[in-house]
Amino acid sequence: MTLARHTMPSPVSTLTLVADADALLAILWESDRPGRVRLAETAAQPDHPVLAEAARQLDAYFAGDLRRFTVPLRFEGTEFQKAVWAALLTIPYGETRSYGAIAAQIGRPDAQRAVGAANGRNPISIIAPCHRVIGSGGSLTGFAGGLEAKRYLLDLERAPRLL
Repeated sequence: MTLARHTMPSPVSTLTLVADADALLAILWESDRPGRVRLAETAAQPDHPVLAEAARQLDAYFAGDLRRFTVPLRFEGTEFQKAVWAALLTIPYGETRSYGAIAAQIGRPDAQRAVGAANGRNPISIIAPCHRVIGSGGSLTGFAGGLEAKRYLLDLERAPRLL
């Protein structure tokens, strides 16, 4: 099966969105290392409804007008990875968690390094907010989009908003 793909500009990178018929499968970075997210063949399809909605929501997020994404997601990975990625979705906008906190949340308190590895393979960056996971001392750690993009996303979420 060929997956649909749409490339969009953003403040942090050119992003490539990938979906199947029903859900978003990946957000890939311009500088993504090959094989970080394994996908079937893709074909450009910018009018795909899931991709169009994902792009609309990402644009609203970058404009500071969206805090919670509602585009349908489908994660492909091991059960452990899926548990980590599901835990990412529970981190509130503007907050951070440590790898240890995520490990404890999924019932594997000694698996901080494995959480870090799963976090690094998160196929749906930004929406599944792996940028909100930081080192236990508050340090910024690896991020598929680069540490500059991670800092940008964290700063975006902490910027004061008029309500």
